[in-house]
Amino acid sequence: MSYTYLLILFFTIIICFLASFDRRIRFDRHFWSFLKASIIVAIPFIAWDVWFTAHGVWWFNTDYTIGLDVAGLPIEEWLFFICIPFSCVFTYYCIEKFFNLSWLLGFNNLIVFITVIVCALMALLHYDKIYTLVTAIATLGTVIYLHFVARVDWIAKASFVFSILMLGFFPVNGVLTGTGLESPIVNYNPGDFLGVRMLTIPIEDAVYGYTQFLLVLYFFK
Repeated sequence: MSYTYLLILFFTIIICFLASFDRRIRFDRHFWSFLKASIIVAIPFIAWDVWFTAHGVWWFNTDYTIGLDVAGLPIEEWLFFICIPFSCVFTYYCIEKFFNLSWLLGFNNLIVFITVIVCALMALLHYDKIYTLVTAIATLGTVIYLHFVARVDWIAKASFVFSILMLGFFPVNGVLTGTGLESPIVNYNPGDFLGVRMLTIPIEDAVYGYTQFLLVLYFFK
């Protein structure tokens, strides 16, 4: 049981890691760029994680971790910020490499508009729920910066790939939040989030993951 979280991360990354050396892909040439990008993004996200854990917004079931904690977080949680983005960016890299996604460019404005409106409403209506509020503000700020300041043209492409990544998101985050286990690895204070779950997964987790993916991809590019 103590290796559960570690094994989830291992199986999330291993196929993508091995495929990186395929001569048609050669994502291994971009390992250093990815590592720098993921660390830059991990710094504020880990700080967020440490603060939320310290204040009981969420907490970890140590039955499923190896018992090594750093700053109040299991070592597996630190590795989460490398392993999960790696698989996401690798997937984006491959899809963009082998498929023509130019047809998605026209959807950038629409996706940004919808994201801004939804996140702004969530922040205003649920300001008393800290996980919902911080996630909405982080996503709102990220999308506004990427679209209006950095002027990237790939938000729609990234959003499309993220929708494909949801096929992996459900089993990975599902197990972390209790699917198939006697109790969840990650537990949430019910007063700090909407309480809307996709199976066992709080909807905020998906938005959190989307924001993290966009930021790592931005720095990677």
